[in-house]
Amino acid sequence: MLAEIITIGDEILIGQIVDTNSAFIAKELNKIGITIHQITSVPDDRDHILKALRDAEARVGFVILTGGLGPTKDDITKLTLCEYLEDELVMNEEVLEHIEELFRKHISSTPISDLNRDQARLPATAIPLHNPYGTAPGMWMQRHGTVIVSLPGVPYEMKHLLKESVIPKMVSEYERPYIIHKTIITYGLGESAIAERISEFESALPDFMKLAYLPNLGKVRLRLSAKGTRLEPLQEAIAEATKTLHTLIGELIYGEEDDENIEIGVGRLLTKKGVSLATAESFTGGRIAEMITAIPGASVYFKGSVVSYATETKINVLGVPEALIDAHTVVSKEVVEAMATQVRKLMRSDFAIATTGNAGPTKGDSDADIGTVFIAIAGPDGVQAEKFNMGNHRTRIVTKSAHKAFEMLQKEILKF
Repeated sequence: MLAEIITIGDEILIGQIVDTNSAFIAKELNKIGITIHQITSVPDDRDHILKALRDAEARVGFVILTGGLGPTKDDITKLTLCEYLEDELVMNEEVLEHIEELFRKHISSTPISDLNRDQARLPATAIPLHNPYGTAPGMWMQRHGTVIVSLPGVPYEMKHLLKESVIPKMVSEYERPYIIHKTIITYGLGESAIAERISEFESALPDFMKLAYLPNLGKVRLRLSAKGTRLEPLQEAIAEATKTLHTLIGELIYGEEDDENIEIGVGRLLTKKGVSLATAESFTGGRIAEMITAIPGASVYFKGSVVSYATETKINVLGVPEALIDAHTVVSKEVVEAMATQVRKLMRSDFAIATTGNAGPTKGDSDADIGTVFIAIAGPDGVQAEKFNMGNHRTRIVTKSAHKAFEMLQKEILKF
């Protein structure tokens, strides 16, 4: 079963806002066995909207529109839908009562206007979908066997309507296949190297299963997807494929939950072991600490961080000997080991991460080439440091280094 998403609004096409609605809709529909065939963004323009509707209707059974349902003149979605459906706008008394109630209870400082009341005017053949959080209802319509659903562009309004009205109606009225996914998170090897190691496995996958590579800086997600009419055989096949991947590349796998990052897995491991962590960051500028503290409950294991960006901070705050820096420069194995050791002592933590390197665009206090990075992990058994070259793009260098630091930390914790 196929669907298309059409997002409407000039603000999307000029980059004023990011279209997060499409991603949410696609993910939720996929959960109930509906495959997204295409996503289209169009301006608040009659001709563009009409063409997008005609094209989508020729391809799929469901069309989901978001945006253009506001009370102002630039919001033309309802009028255009009426033209497309050869319908007319009529006042819906239940929707009107809801709008008036919203103004009485929550918008009392602003008098209701005819523009607001006109939001209760819907295509005569549309089934209204109650929107408790706004004045624009959702609408469920049909033409030539294709379902057309129009939703507000405001994300929290759209999400509520999709989950509470649209999806339950789809589930109850239409038979759909099962689509299941399993996403495996890997760190430490690029997608081409992974593909080479599992090429025979990939070639042997059954027709109903696909493997996708989703690379990001420092990690690769492997998504197994299976589609069919019976759920249990799909689940068994995914489980068997996952087991095989663990056999082939188990040392690279750091999680199996969709969208779980390595820092979450490391945090879980720190909590389980009952040990603590501190960080001393130079070129990463607090990025590692930020990733840690974004996790709810990180205060259980995270002691704190010193962002020793300047050389004098390494000396005066962390206590790295100036003579050590003079002898080896700030971007060196000796200095990063001292940083990790000192911050572990300062914060009284069980483990510590330290980073020093040159992320560019200039060389700063060191002659090290741009992309040269040293990362150290200090723990109960001493301190370990490694040198890396992370490329020549500043953001890429920082992001890859942060991921590599967590990868190194995880290996050290597992020895504990």
